[in-house]
Amino acid sequence: MSATPPPSTTSPAATVPFREALRFWAWLGCVSFGGPAAQIATMHEELVVRRRWLPAERFDHALNFCMLLPGPEAQQLATYSGWLLHGARGGLAAGVLFVLPAAVLLFLLAWIHALWGTTTAVVGILWGCKAVVMALVLEAVLRVGKRALRRPHHAAIAMAALVALLLHVPFPFVVLGGALAGLVLPGTNAAPLGPAPKLATGLAARTLRVAALGFALWAVPLGLLWLGGPSTALARDQYLFFSGAALVTFGGAYAVLAYVLQAAVASYGWITAAQAIDGLALAETTPGPLIMVLQFVGFATGWNHPGTWTPLASASLGAAVTTWATFLPSMLFVFVGAPWVEALRHVRAAQRALAGVTAAVLGVLVNLALVFGEAVLWPTQADGARSFDVASFALAALAFAALATKKLGVLATVAIGGAIGLVRALAA
Repeated sequence: MSATPPPSTTSPAATVPFREALRFWAWLGCVSFGGPAAQIATMHEELVVRRRWLPAERFDHALNFCMLLPGPEAQQLATYSGWLLHGARGGLAAGVLFVLPAAVLLFLLAWIHALWGTTTAVVGILWGCKAVVMALVLEAVLRVGKRALRRPHHAAIAMAALVALLLHVPFPFVVLGGALAGLVLPGTNAAPLGPAPKLATGLAARTLRVAALGFALWAVPLGLLWLGGPSTALARDQYLFFSGAALVTFGGAYAVLAYVLQAAVASYGWITAAQAIDGLALAETTPGPLIMVLQFVGFATGWNHPGTWTPLASASLGAAVTTWATFLPSMLFVFVGAPWVEALRHVRAAQRALAGVTAAVLGVLVNLALVFGEAVLWPTQADGARSFDVASFALAALAFAALATKKLGVLATVAIGGAIGLVRALAA
């Protein structure tokens, strides 16, 4: 990996001791609640305004770059910022510490869920959290819709994506179709662009070295899983599936979860839709990127299908391979692609394609809202019957109102929903 970031008008790495930056990244990983918008705002406040480690224009440039990539943009922004400060070791420290606290906490929560997820208290808490998650998905639909529907044909792309998913078209093809539609349809009213930056001498060779290292880091675990034979077949399938998912995760964790639901629930039968919603509810209560919910999916898959392993061992392996396959590509995109993808800002065709992807993601989120709505508002009872849950609807509506009016943050809303669910369960 390139140890030296590009030249700047300032030299933050020379003025910020690495140990101090390391303490900051560890602190950030423990307090990054509230989703990517809140996490990015926290990084801007700390890195640009309060500590003045990075100039505002460098931070904004990094943010624009990360928004072009698949994967968790807040974690990638932390990786990019750490790289600007201290090169490769800074990027690795920032990227890893941004997800490590959440990974440890969610592993423990997934274990508790697997052991006691059917007890009265836990079922009650999850009932309340699920209603809040329903509100969070609806709020995400509105938020993405505001920036996705720039032109009439973007609404058509979103509708086509929704219909395609309802017809079980694979998620990657939906995203690709959105990009192609955006590319061939009229473009956005983009501001005049300046000349593209010149690429550094030797960049191609350096990029190949980093890409080769990244491929080795991905291939070695896969080779070990192959050596495990039938006993690691499930973990191998998970590793390949989530590696592919990491390449098409445009649109944030909600869009990714729609893809995972389509595959892990409907196609592979690894988990149930209810488990996926439980995982998202738990992920909302942890710091770090919300895409950490995929670790829960990996854990639950291993627990549900242990094979010759114990449930905990199988779940632990599933969580490990899922987390590695999810976050390794997101960090490599930063180390490999920064000088190259930056040039996309100067290509109008790429702008149109990305607008098409954003519109398609809106359709994906609407599909996710429908899937969640069915599972939360029309739950299956013990006797197999389904009925409308008025209490869940009321709680979801109150949570949506609190989120839409900014009366409460995400973490507080989830916590209150869980508390209401616990009281309801104990009083029943």
